[in-house]
Amino acid sequence: MIHQILKDKSTVLYIILAGVFITNALVAEFIGGKIFSLEHTLGIDPITFSLFGETGLSFNLTAGVLLWPVVFIMTDIINEYYGVRGVRFLSYLTVALISFSFIAAYGAIHLAPADWWPGVNADKGIPDTQVAYAQIFGQGMWIIMGSIVAFLIGQILDVTIFHKIKLITGEKKIWLRATGSTLVSQLIDSLIVIFIAFKIGQGWSFPKVLAIALVGYSYKFLIAIVITPVIYFVHFAIEKYLGADLASEMKKSAIES
Repeated sequence: MIHQILKDKSTVLYIILAGVFITNALVAEFIGGKIFSLEHTLGIDPITFSLFGETGLSFNLTAGVLLWPVVFIMTDIINEYYGVRGVRFLSYLTVALISFSFIAAYGAIHLAPADWWPGVNADKGIPDTQVAYAQIFGQGMWIIMGSIVAFLIGQILDVTIFHKIKLITGEKKIWLRATGSTLVSQLIDSLIVIFIAFKIGQGWSFPKVLAIALVGYSYKFLIAIVITPVIYFVHFAIEKYLGADLASEMKKSAIES
């Protein structure tokens, strides 16, 4: 049975794309607890500006944005060859796996630590390893909820827009359906995650929610444009692996699904 599966190029490709998709989404959720300065990372002074009355804003972003572009690319590639159902299945599976991972992390945090473990890293400047562990893996419930809901809605919106654009343009204008669907879905994603995590969870004002969401979205907007050539490269590699006939058959089936 496994030999038949591994001989089927379309099945092998789906497994590879699914693995990359799920891994990057899952890791992005866990590393997202760190906020970094984009300007300092690039070695420049912070750019400060005001938006919706919120002052002192700069490009302080969650570390998860480093991996989400890979998820964007995988979403569009999977949609291209496996259709809406292919992406939705992986999106639902990813949400289930992310939820399970956070539950597992929550359980691990609340295990009684060994007597010596909290002070094991004291010589490294970490007085209580248990507290540090809980802070790193124990993201707030509203942040987790907001992230999961935003991811699922963003994915559904992305595949729907992608599919509708492809029905109009056919095989042409890959950049339009890939980049266009990402730009719209990520705007909604950015607004939803900040609204749930900080408006509902911490009582932020609407102007602050909009300001912070749009700062994050501006980075996603730029990256969506920059990675467009990567999408063409991945398409080229997949077409070469599948062969023209099988690739054409899969894309035709995807748009009909």
